Amino acid sequence: MSRQTAAQQSGAAGEDRALAYLTAQGLSLVARNVGSKLGELDLIMRDGQTVVFVEVRVRRSAAFGGAAASVTPAKQQKLQRQAQAWLKQRFGDRQWPACRFDVCAIEAGTMNWIRDAF
Repeated sequence: MSRQTAAQQSGAAGEDRALAYLTAQGLSLVARNVGSKLGELDLIMRDGQTVVFVEVRVRRSAAFGGAAASVTPAKQQKLQRQAQAWLKQRFGDRQWPACRFDVCAIEAGTMNWIRDAF
């Protein structure tokens, strides 16, 4: 049995909450915690024909910019590279579906779903 730090437990709980919320909004899960040498994609969802890469961020408070602000331009670039690698692996040279990047920012227990975050 693997032991998780408090931060990892909080992150996993946040992903569970985001998944339940997004599913209730009509999205469907494609994959979760897709890891590679580039990093990890928290949630990959479908919204109709659109593939949605969801970054989940959990913060206790809005101090230091809050959850949404923690998805920095460098992190965005990393997520975009990870998504491209996943799409290439999944679809190869065929035409890729429409995609977008969303952020589920959970701060002080409140969820903020930011569609088309970047």
